[in-house]
Amino acid sequence: MIDLRELRENPDRFRDGCCKKRVEVDIDRLLALDAQRRDLTTRVEQLRAEQKKLAKATGPEIGKLSGQLKKAEGAERAALEAQIAELKARPGALKGQIQGLEAEVAKVEPELSALLLQVPMPPDEDVPVGACSQDNVELRRWNPDWFDPAKSFAANKGFEPLDHLAIIEQHGLADFGRGVKLAGSRSYLLTGDGARLHNAVLRYAQDFIIARGFTPMTVPVLVREEAMVGTGFFPGGREQAYHINETARQSPDEEGDTSRDLFLTGTGEVSLMGMRMGEILDEAELPLKLCTTSTCFRREAGAAGKDTAGLYRIHQFDKVEQVVICRADEAESRRWHEEMIGIVEALLQSLELPYRLLQCCTGDLGAKNADMIDIESWMPSRGAYGETHSASRLYDYQCRRLNMRYRAGGEGGKGP
Repeated sequence: MIDLRELRENPDRFRDGCCKKRVEVDIDRLLALDAQRRDLTTRVEQLRAEQKKLAKATGPEIGKLSGQLKKAEGAERAALEAQIAELKARPGALKGQIQGLEAEVAKVEPELSALLLQVPMPPDEDVPVGACSQDNVELRRWNPDWFDPAKSFAANKGFEPLDHLAIIEQHGLADFGRGVKLAGSRSYLLTGDGARLHNAVLRYAQDFIIARGFTPMTVPVLVREEAMVGTGFFPGGREQAYHINETARQSPDEEGDTSRDLFLTGTGEVSLMGMRMGEILDEAELPLKLCTTSTCFRREAGAAGKDTAGLYRIHQFDKVEQVVICRADEAESRRWHEEMIGIVEALLQSLELPYRLLQCCTGDLGAKNADMIDIESWMPSRGAYGETHSASRLYDYQCRRLNMRYRAGGEGGKGP
C-alpha cells in the first residue's frame, strides 16, 4: 500500500506510476474520497470534543440541581426535574450527530480502501520505461570458462544437447501420465533420481543462502486472504491463486471465527512477510534475513498453450525464497537488493551455469515492485535464456498493507 499522505502531496507521481505500469486507477476519485473522509472525521472529533466539554460543564450543574431536588416538592420539583432532563439531553443531541457522521464515514471507507489497494508502487526513476517484457534491459552476462557464447553448445561441450523432456524419458526421472491422471494438466510425479536431484538442488540452494546469514523457516502454504492482500498479490493476482472455500463449511476455527477462506500461496514470500502482520518490531531486530523452501501453487490462468509440456510452466513446484526486512531507508533497501541478487549470481556461478540479468521495464513490473531484476539461465536445448530467478525491491509497500512497523532506536526507543 502506498503512503496516502504522499499521494495527497504528490498525486502526479502516482498518476505517472499508474501510467508507466499500465494500471488504471481513478486517482482523482481516491483523493476526493480521502478529502471527504478527513472532513467527516474532523467534524466527528470536533463534536466529540464539544460533547466532552459539555458533559464536563453540565456535570456539576446537574449535581447541584440533583441536591436541590431532594428537598423540593410540587411545582419546584417539576421545574428542577425539567432542568436536569434538559442538561442531560444536550450531550445526547450531539451523540446523534456523531453517529450520523460516523455512518457517513462507514459508507466512504470501503470504496476508498478498495481504490487505495489498487494503487501500485511507483517505479523508481532508474527503471526503464516500457510496455512489456520485450522492453526489458539486459544488464550483464556471466559465462563459465567452458562456455563460449560465440560457439554452439555442441562445439563447447562436444555433444548435442537434449531438452529436459528427453533427459527425463531417457533416465526415468518423472511420470507425466500419472501426474495428469492424478491432478490434471501441467501435473507430474518425480521418481527415483529425479526426486533425489530435486531435493538435492533445493537443499543446496537453501544451505547456500543460510551460509550467508539467513534464518531458515518452514511456513504455511495455506494462508488467509489478508496475507495475500497484505503482500500485494491480491487483488490484482487473485485469478492465479487456488481458493479453498472454507466459508461453505460453516465451522468456527480456533479463534472462534466463523469460516475463513484460505488460499494456496504462489511463493514463500507471502508467509515470510505475512507472519509479521500487525506487529511492531524493534529497530535493533533489523534487518530480518529469512529464507524458506516451500511448495508453491499457481493456476497459470491465461497461459493456455504456453510451455504445456514438461516442467517449465506447472501448477505445483518447490521454490527457495529469500526475504530481507530492513529499515525504512531507500539506500539500505537498494544495498540489500544488490546483495540478494549477488547471492543468486554466486549460486549460479558455483554451478557453472551461464546466466544474464535483465532489469524489468515499468510495464513488466508487478504492482508491488519499485524495481525488479530477472535472472535468466542459459538453456542449451532452446539455444536461449529462460527465467529461473527474480529479485525485487518493494520499500514499504508490503509493510504498510500488512500494518507492520518498527520502533526506532531499538527496545524502548521512540517513533514508528
